[in-house]
Amino acid sequence: MIELPRAFKEEMKALLGEEYPAYLSTYERPVRQGFRLNSRKLTKEKWESIDPFGGERVPWTENGYYIENEWGKEKGISPSRHPYYYAGLYYIQEPSAMTPASRLPIEPGERVLDLCAAPGGKATELGSRLSGKGFLVANDISSSRAKALLKNLEMTGLTNYYVTSEDPEKLREKFPGFFHKILIDAPCSGEGMFHKEPQMAGYWEEKPPAYYSEIQKNLILQGADMLRPGGMLLYSTCTFSKEENEEVIAFLLKARPDMETIQPLPYKDFVSGFSLEGESEEINRQLQKCIRLFPHKISGEGHFAALLRKKGEEKQETPAKEKSAVLPVEVQDFLKMVSMDFSRGFFKTEGERIFFLPEGGKLPRLRYLRTGLYLGDVKKKRFEPSQAFAMALSPDTFDSCINLSAEDMRTVKYLKGETIEVGDLLSARDKGWQLVCVDGFALGFGKLNQGILKNKYYAGWRLM
Repeated sequence: MIELPRAFKEEMKALLGEEYPAYLSTYERPVRQGFRLNSRKLTKEKWESIDPFGGERVPWTENGYYIENEWGKEKGISPSRHPYYYAGLYYIQEPSAMTPASRLPIEPGERVLDLCAAPGGKATELGSRLSGKGFLVANDISSSRAKALLKNLEMTGLTNYYVTSEDPEKLREKFPGFFHKILIDAPCSGEGMFHKEPQMAGYWEEKPPAYYSEIQKNLILQGADMLRPGGMLLYSTCTFSKEENEEVIAFLLKARPDMETIQPLPYKDFVSGFSLEGESEEINRQLQKCIRLFPHKISGEGHFAALLRKKGEEKQETPAKEKSAVLPVEVQDFLKMVSMDFSRGFFKTEGERIFFLPEGGKLPRLRYLRTGLYLGDVKKKRFEPSQAFAMALSPDTFDSCINLSAEDMRTVKYLKGETIEVGDLLSARDKGWQLVCVDGFALGFGKLNQGILKNKYYAGWRLM
């Protein structure tokens, strides 16, 4: 068992009482990993008809599954290297960490903010549930982490998102009362992940809960101020400390009286939030609506979540119509092969780059890594479609596809960037651009000529 800080163990004894030994025993069991299906690309029923893993469902999350530790060793396949991973069919995520995004009720057409979004496990779920309507702003203050976030959003096949790398205070200045839904998965001391990532226990004494509590209080105030009347905010951490959880919620409720807690979707083994000594009966009543995930209660790590609503009635709005850029003829010709719905948004050009932005999505000047769906580049009188565009397509939305099976060795060769022979799989056109798919799900583009597919898979994503 890992060496836990003494002060942390005392904190947990006080928090759990007679349940402390049961909690401590969880450090002796194997860590359980999981993956969450991309509902933008397939249903649970479709997945279970092609599932190569056979993992059981995560019971508190509709589209979550466990990865059995023995599975990879027995079958010699890692879920992070399977072609279905490269097709964006699932996101590998710790099972408890699936909870926050699943408890924030997203409706298509809403404006959604993930304030601390990298590396994208929660943002990809929020974006998928928008179903191509409205838009997601996914922010991370670290530009390097935001780049990883962007890749995961692209792999998911989303079309209606922005990736920013800004200080949350600047976002508050630009977006007062703007978003319908906000997720704040706050930086924290990580007590709930000591089992999964033992090195985090070594950082705890250097940066204990008190260090993070002030950061979290600022974040939750900033989030509340960006929320529309009637909108909802979900605050979460992967830690146990009351100082980072209930005390932060109590701070918000007192600082912003127009905020109130809501009972999120229950699960039988979730634990209600704890009361705080010295707080009013009303505050403690609201804290009871928070949820905690303890590893001795569930098959997962530790988490905390609180769902809050801003009082008031939401005003209905009609999204502003933006004027589309006139597309170069090369782009227009390529789009004749595409049956994607471009009615809810507008085209924008930036030099040789072409973008499709979501309806109502002309946002203020900020540090963006991505604005909408990056379609590709016009170079020397030809259009080169992007990897992000490929991931947003399917055999139903592109008129010529090369469909490989997951077991076909050419699939791995394609993902490694190699040229492949596909004469036995010729599509509707015998040359030109092809959408390369695995079992009907997009992987990327290739260019066909006389049965040879020139590989256009993005070099930065290749299977190594």
